[in-house]
Amino acid sequence: MGILHDDVVIIREAEKEGESTVITVNCPDKTGLGCDLCRIILFFGLSIVRGDVSTDGKWCYIVFWVVGKQRTSWSLLKKRLIEACPSCSSASGISYYRSELQPPKPSDVFLLKFCCHDRKGLLHDITEVLSELELIIHKVKVSTTPDGRVVDLFFITDTRELLHTKKRSDDTIEQLSVVLGDPSITIDIELVGPEITACSQASSFLPSAITEDIFDLELPASLQSGTSTSDSVSIVLDNSLSPAHTLVQIICPDHKGLLYDIMRTLKDYNIQISYGRFSTKPRGKCELDLFIVQADGKKIVDPNKQKSLSSRLRTELLRPFRVTVVSRGPDTELLVANPVELSGKGRPLVFYDITLALKMLGPGIFSAEVGRHVIGDREWEVYRILLDEGEGSSVPRNKIEKGVWKMLMGWV
Repeated sequence: MGILHDDVVIIREAEKEGESTVITVNCPDKTGLGCDLCRIILFFGLSIVRGDVSTDGKWCYIVFWVVGKQRTSWSLLKKRLIEACPSCSSASGISYYRSELQPPKPSDVFLLKFCCHDRKGLLHDITEVLSELELIIHKVKVSTTPDGRVVDLFFITDTRELLHTKKRSDDTIEQLSVVLGDPSITIDIELVGPEITACSQASSFLPSAITEDIFDLELPASLQSGTSTSDSVSIVLDNSLSPAHTLVQIICPDHKGLLYDIMRTLKDYNIQISYGRFSTKPRGKCELDLFIVQADGKKIVDPNKQKSLSSRLRTELLRPFRVTVVSRGPDTELLVANPVELSGKGRPLVFYDITLALKMLGPGIFSAEVGRHVIGDREWEVYRILLDEGEGSSVPRNKIEKGVWKMLMGWV
C-alpha cells in the first residue's frame, strides 16, 4: 500500500504577487532525490527561497518554497517531479507509489539541423524555444559561412519522449520557424544512432593553457571578478549535537541553483540527508542546516573525509562554473565549464544563460561547440564559443567574462 499518485507532489500556487509557491513532495526516499528535484526546479527557471527535508531513510517529506517565472506550467512541473520520485505501480486501478526502483531507459537522441541567415541573438532565440519545448541540448556545433548564413547542429533529447512522433516534430519546426522569421530557413529533425552520437563528440583535446586556467580545482587566491570571497562562505561539520548524525552548517551568499549545487555534491559523495532546513536571508545570504549520514548509515568521523567534503562544498559554492575569455590566434574565445554529476546529468540552462548574456552584451557568435571532457577525476561540460567581434562592436574581454558570470549566477 502507498499514497495516491496525485498526492506524491502537491503544488500550492502563490495567491499574491511577491508570495512563494509551495511544493510538497511525499514519497519513498532514495539517495540523491533532493538533487534530482532541485535540478528539475532549476530547469523550470524557478528559485528555491526556503526548504525543509525530513526522512527516516525509507520515506521522505520535502517542502520547497519557490519564486520565479510568471508563466510557469505548474501541471507540467508536477509531472516532472513525480517522474523523479521512485516509480509507481497500479493497484485496483488506482496508482500508488512503491519503493522498487526501475532503471530509466536511455532517451533517444535526435539531431536538429537548420540553416538560415545569421543575426544578433539568433542562437539564444533558438535555445529559448528548445528550453520552452523541454528539449534538452546535449551537444551543439554552430558555424558561420562566408556568405553570412549559419549552419547549426543540435543533439537533443525530448523530456516528453514524443519527438519521434510527426506531431511533436512538426510543432517543434513550426515554433522555431516562427521565432526565426527567415523564409529561407531549412530545418530537419532526425533520430540518430549511438555511432552518430559518438562521432558528434567535441574534440577531447583542450589546450593545456585552457585546462590549467579554468579547470584548476583548487581555489585561487584571487577569485573570479564579481564572485564571493572565500571568507564569505562558512562551512562547519559538527558531530557533537546529534548521537547519530553529522551536522553540516553552511552560511553563504545566494546564487542561482545554490541548493542544487549543495545537493549534487552530497549525491556525488553518496551522502544521505536525514533532516535539513534551508532559508534565504536579507542582503542575499543563505543559511543551511543538514543532518547527514554516510552510505553505511554512520556519521562522518574521519577527519580526511570531513576535510574533503568541506573543501568540495566550498569550491562548488564559490565557483560552480569556470568562466574565462582567451585568445585563439587573432580571435577571442569564451570558455565556460561546469561539473557533470556522477550520474551523468548536466546542469540545466547553462547554454541558455550564456547566449542570453552575449545577446545583451553585444558580441556575435561565430561558432560554438559543446562537449564533455574528463579533466582530473571529474567530467566537465565545456562550452567553447568563438566570438564575432566585428568592426566597431568590440566589447572588453573582462566585461564579457563578468557579464556571463553574473548571468550564470543569477546576479543580473
